[in-house]
Amino acid sequence: MNTNKKNHAVRIIAVFSTAVMFLIGSPMASFANAGGARKAATATNAQVSVTYQGVTNNDVVFKVDYENPTGEKFWLVIKNDNGDVVFSQQFDDVHFSKNVRFLNTDADINPTFIVRTANSDVVREFQVNNIIPETTMVTGL
Repeated sequence: MNTNKKNHAVRIIAVFSTAVMFLIGSPMASFANAGGARKAATATNAQVSVTYQGVTNNDVVFKVDYENPTGEKFWLVIKNDNGDVVFSQQFDDVHFSKNVRFLNTDADINPTFIVRTANSDVVREFQVNNIIPETTMVTGL
């Protein structure tokens, strides 16, 4: 009789364990695939444009454009000469466009622009050499 109780207990534990595995495993599989509906966005070089716009007032201006047809979240990260992050913000615009201004000083700057998605980084690096034009003023005597 003792053996029958052990066998019965082992069967109950086996059935219970199998049921728990099915209950836990099914939701995890559906979350892992997200129903197969969509993949994480990947930014390509063709989608990202960073252009020098010139100097206005006391600022050096760049324009950052990113075509994001899926509307997925992405980060715009800007680093300085030392690799320090000076700007970082998340966006989800489909047609992203932003003017970025740097204070125009006597020093050269080397900004790095990064558009970061879940699966990729598109990097644009610039070197801005500040050449102060020499101005000559002539007045009549």
